[in-house]
Formats: sequence, C-alpha cells, structure tokens
Amino acid sequence: MATSIKNKIKSIRELKNYTQEYMAEQLGVTQAGYSKIEKGKTILSYVKLVEIARILEVSVEDILSFDSERYFSSFNKVIGNNNGSILINTEENSATLKLLYEDKIMLLEKLLAKTEAELERYKEKFGTF
Repeated sequence: MATSIKNKIKSIRELKNYTQEYMAEQLGVTQAGYSKIEKGKTILSYVKLVEIARILEVSVEDILSFDSERYFSSFNKVIGNNNGSILINTEENSATLKLLYEDKIMLLEKLLAKTEAELERYKEKFGTF
C-alpha cells in the first residue's frame, strides 16, 4: 500500500524530532494550520512541499520516495556507542560522514589559523605578558 505524502512528511518530521509547532513557525502558519497539512485537510502545493522539504533538510524527491518500512528495516544494521549515538551502517552513510568530518576539520583548521593570526596581532599591539 502506497504511503501518502502527508504520512511521509509526518514520518520524516518525527524522525528529525521536529514538532508541529516548529514546522508551523518555520512555514509561517499556525500549528493547527500545519496539522491540517499532515492530516490531508489542506491541499499541498508544490511550492509548499518544496518549503517543507527545505525545513526538513531533505529533497522533495526524498519525501516522495520515503519508505518507512525500508527505512526502519535498515535498523538491523545499527551500530551504537556508549554515548547514545546511533549510526546506520551503510557505505553511503560512511562516505557522507567522512565528507562531513573532513569538512569540519577544514573549518576548524581555518578557525584555528584565524585565531592564531588574531593572537599575533594582539601581541604586536599590546605586547606579551
């Protein structure tokens, strides 16, 4: 049985731990107005769907193709650690995580270089203590 868009949006929202209030605030509508979207009582325009996808940090295609059964069946591949983090162990996620960490390292290196340059500037201006 095909899952409706409203149910897919709700499932993704819940997986992201976003409340209806948060979604409503981001969309500029009331919580009751947003609730009507998830209940299918409001006609959902493509523009609104794009906005919802942006807030959920997924693509419209991700919403349309979301399959909760497939998603939750992947939890048999879950790796946990002692700080409560969960990571679904797939090659795609590993590559994505690697890119994210490499990007984070690069940003931290830039921040460190900027901080060191600023420290040198202060030393020149005020001297060392």
